[in-house]
Amino acid sequence: MEQTLAIQSSTQKIYKSNAIRVATFLGGPLAGGYFIAENFKAFNEPEKAKKTWIYTILTTIVIFAIAFAIPGNSRSGEYFIPLLYSWAAYYLVQHYQGAEIAAHVNAGGQFYNWGRVVVVTLIGFVTVLAAFFVLMDSAGSILSNETIKIYGAAPSEVHFDKTNISPAEVDKIGQGFIDNGLFGSSNKVAVYVKKKGSSYEISIPCNDKVKTNPQVAQEFALLRAGMQSKFPQNKIIFNLVVDDVDNVVKRIE
Repeated sequence: MEQTLAIQSSTQKIYKSNAIRVATFLGGPLAGGYFIAENFKAFNEPEKAKKTWIYTILTTIVIFAIAFAIPGNSRSGEYFIPLLYSWAAYYLVQHYQGAEIAAHVNAGGQFYNWGRVVVVTLIGFVTVLAAFFVLMDSAGSILSNETIKIYGAAPSEVHFDKTNISPAEVDKIGQGFIDNGLFGSSNKVAVYVKKKGSSYEISIPCNDKVKTNPQVAQEFALLRAGMQSKFPQNKIIFNLVVDDVDNVVKRIE
């Protein structure tokens, strides 16, 4: 009874349970946690508001972990997970705040309009999206075995998988390109090296001219011959690529 009277005398606005459910679905758990915590503050329950933020952050971490675990070709999780946590948020609001919200309605209390709900939802969505991309990028860097070594004054780069080829071998390749003029002081070049058996496959970015200009192709052929002379025990193969390392337009071996 005392709690109801306190709510009746309160002039603070709160968020409706349906607004919290929709906002959580669209803006993610951070948006839902914000709305629930704000309601607890309006009901003069600051400790519950703090606990809400703790549970919200933990829930967000768990959801991110589940999202990373779902196969990339699975579409069901994209809809099921938001539905699950949005309805969970709705249940929690009804369970822990339902009586207070009902008393607030009976007392003629006011609710925040949908404009404010939309703004907070967008902020929550952008925050979750940014955090997701940061984590994706960090996870990719951690899980990737790709290493980059720098050579020459430009400087130029050699990209390689450290589980596929040793840094000592890459150093010899880098020095070979310095000696043969590819890694000079004027132009920065990034090549990608992969070892297959005793052969070195080297992907070198170029433009479309290599497909139609025999002189350009001949220059790369001479470069490959110069590199081959430095590696008599290893076959040197050039993959000339355009725009993407997988887009091989010419192979010289």
